[in-house]
Amino acid sequence: MFNHILVPVDGSSSAGQAITKAIAVAEAFKSAVTIIYVIDPYAFTGVGTDFSYGQAEYLSAATAEANEALGAAKLAFQNHGITVTASVVEGHAIYRGILETAESVGADLIVMGSHGRRGLERLVLGSVTAQVLSHAHLPVLVVRD
Repeated sequence: MFNHILVPVDGSSSAGQAITKAIAVAEAFKSAVTIIYVIDPYAFTGVGTDFSYGQAEYLSAATAEANEALGAAKLAFQNHGITVTASVVEGHAIYRGILETAESVGADLIVMGSHGRRGLERLVLGSVTAQVLSHAHLPVLVVRD
């Protein structure tokens, strides 16, 4: 039923729980898995020239964080004998990076975590998961903290 699962990670505990669920689904359906970490390469756009000097440092730190999260996730899948690929994806809107990757790899399921923010915190911070859910044309399994 699910031949290829996409698992976006961010190093959080909810992403860890999504990895656990994705392992169970992948084992049940003998699915291949693609893990991604989406970084915004233009995080400093529009905040002024003073911040442009921090762009290279930001990208370096974000890439290091992404590689650490991807390495841990990849190992978890490999320990269960699941075929897995991992990559850092750049996208100005994280949800678009997730959905574009899902389409490009031919995923038929997205498994992702949700921090379960509510109220003002959700309004201010937004919800990548909510955006993925509202724009996705394939099943999305949301694992909550």
